[in-house]
Amino acid sequence: MSQTSNWNYPTSVRFGAGRIGELADACKANGITRPLFVTDPGLAGLPMTQMAFGSLKAAGLGAGLFSDIRSNPVDSNVETGVRAMRAGLHDGVVAFGGGSALDVGKVIAFMSGQTRPMWDFEDVGDWWTRADPKGIAPVIAVPTTSGTGSEVGRAGVITHAASHTKKVIFHPKMMPVVTICDPVLTVGLPPAITAATGLDAFAHCLEAYCAPGFHPMADGIAVEGMRLVNENLVRAITRGDDLEARGNMMAAAAMGATAFQKGLGAIHALSHPVGAVHDTHHGLTNAVFMPYVLVFNRKAIEARIARLAAYLGLSASFDAFLAHVLALRRASGIPHTLGGLNVGREKIDQIVAMAIVDPTAGGNPVPLDVAGARLIFENALAGTL
Repeated sequence: MSQTSNWNYPTSVRFGAGRIGELADACKANGITRPLFVTDPGLAGLPMTQMAFGSLKAAGLGAGLFSDIRSNPVDSNVETGVRAMRAGLHDGVVAFGGGSALDVGKVIAFMSGQTRPMWDFEDVGDWWTRADPKGIAPVIAVPTTSGTGSEVGRAGVITHAASHTKKVIFHPKMMPVVTICDPVLTVGLPPAITAATGLDAFAHCLEAYCAPGFHPMADGIAVEGMRLVNENLVRAITRGDDLEARGNMMAAAAMGATAFQKGLGAIHALSHPVGAVHDTHHGLTNAVFMPYVLVFNRKAIEARIARLAAYLGLSASFDAFLAHVLALRRASGIPHTLGGLNVGREKIDQIVAMAIVDPTAGGNPVPLDVAGARLIFENALAGTL
């Protein structure tokens, strides 16, 4: 046996309808007495959010609320949150929301006890070892969408505002100590957001499965995650109160983030700069790029995709899987080209240059260079497969 790999798997997950009622207990069980409740401004005033926050107060916990977060969060969001954390003498974070709130909440908890600048902990080499692990506050993660899987991740994606570059802040201890996955919290998610986040989960599973390297556990989780998306996404879009479909999508999101420790690829490498430069929704951008990256990688993944197609009940071929991805995008209301995101070619040079140095680019099964990234982008503009 010649393969050697390091495998890490996620944290304690409380999964099921109604589990949000255990939020205060999860805080107390992990020594959090004064949680900073981090969410986004769109969620902050909703009844389900107020109920969750109120449950902390009712349990005698010294909770504070922070919601100064952009949809593509920037460094100032984290800096403001760290100030709020320190000013309120908070000893932990409840990160409540979609990927943005979860990422910012985790990075606030991480940075609350550090003395170095945030960018010193970018996911480059062993930079994470610069952190003082004793300064990392515990996080309880509560997702309200089914896409990023940030609730079971050890990193946060934050945009460096000055350069419009998305950067990954990483530390093993950023993993939430408890994740509460309650599908009831996703019932009110609009169809378009359900679609975009659901295909984000699919993209995570797909790129993890296609990434080179030996990680059969990640591969298995990724394949089953794609089956769950395949069988439940359209149900969740069209029948938003279908708790079974919502639950399966929530599981698939966590599975995608568990699997992508193996790697991601060109879908994300292009989506990150497009999102940073054009402020597009991350999951929606992934969904647009998906078939163009599949075709670009075909020579390296054809046999692997044929096995995946068979597992999903399709003809065991790359072409059958590609056709299925296109059909799933159509059924989910995803635009076929970048024009549907109001993205044109005017910043193509900047985006291509950013894509090839994105941390996810190295996981692409076909090496991603300037010419390759430009080809994918041009094809996604023109709708050429």
